[in-house]
Amino acid sequence: MKTVGIIGGSGFIGSYITKKFLKENYNVKVSVTDIKKSEKYQHLFSLKNSDNLNISALKMEDLEILKDFISDCEIVVHSGTPFQLDVIDAQKELFDPTIEGTENFLEAIQESPSIEKVVFIASVAAYNTNFPLPARGKNPQDKFSEKDKPFFNEESHPYAQAKFIANQTVENFIKENPKLSSEIVSVSPVGVMGKSLSNREDSTSTGLQFLFKNKIAPNPFVKMLYDTDAEMASVAVADVAEAIFKAATISGLHGKNYLLSSESYSVSDMGLMLNNELPKNKGKVIYENTLATQDLGIKFSLMQKTLNSYSE
Repeated sequence: MKTVGIIGGSGFIGSYITKKFLKENYNVKVSVTDIKKSEKYQHLFSLKNSDNLNISALKMEDLEILKDFISDCEIVVHSGTPFQLDVIDAQKELFDPTIEGTENFLEAIQESPSIEKVVFIASVAAYNTNFPLPARGKNPQDKFSEKDKPFFNEESHPYAQAKFIANQTVENFIKENPKLSSEIVSVSPVGVMGKSLSNREDSTSTGLQFLFKNKIAPNPFVKMLYDTDAEMASVAVADVAEAIFKAATISGLHGKNYLLSSESYSVSDMGLMLNNELPKNKGKVIYENTLATQDLGIKFSLMQKTLNSYSE
């Protein structure tokens, strides 16, 4: 039985990743920042094969504990960077944990010869920090793929900037270390949607769906989405977990970064579907998913079904 370490494996996306690896009979180690807050990970023990699940406390800035956590893993999935839209201190809340955490993690895997595969959960922001708005020079309906030049805007949301810089850090690490003993693959999901596996109320992804469903604008960023009726590319959380599992178990993918996306819909149409109503417009695949479809064998779910499931 192989062991996979999932950093951040109790969050919205992380829980689905944990569920997938347990289902496939892996020994699964999940890190949490505070072991005392069992309400944030207790739901994982109701998953199939949870006898093979172990929960450990880990903060990415503690290099020695990080090294110990991954020391017996053949696969490591890094899903541990914060996703938040309301920010008071961007440096402390986003840039430091995201970028410095990535640097620490890369140092740790260099010293862990047992690791065969590393999967980073990047973000569509690694390609376009303006998301869900188009990159400069593109219209909302223009296609975007892995072949496009990544676009960075210093006026973008701090979360997007932090994810972009972290992804550049990973890419530079791969270039500077051509003789790594492990493969490194990244996935860059667009807006991740679907039903949470837990009852946690602090998930930004599920919270965003709640806002769209009820037409609530608690901050300038969300208000901007309503004001522009932004076209948002989305992807089902279960599809993201499937893609990560495939990226972790298929060899020969070193250095690739896959866009994970289903259709794009306007925010107003997403609100309709979250209320089990039909959208007024037909969805379009703006952020291309051809590479993930070909290399990983992913068949992306229709967003209407995914958004309908949120309320079930």
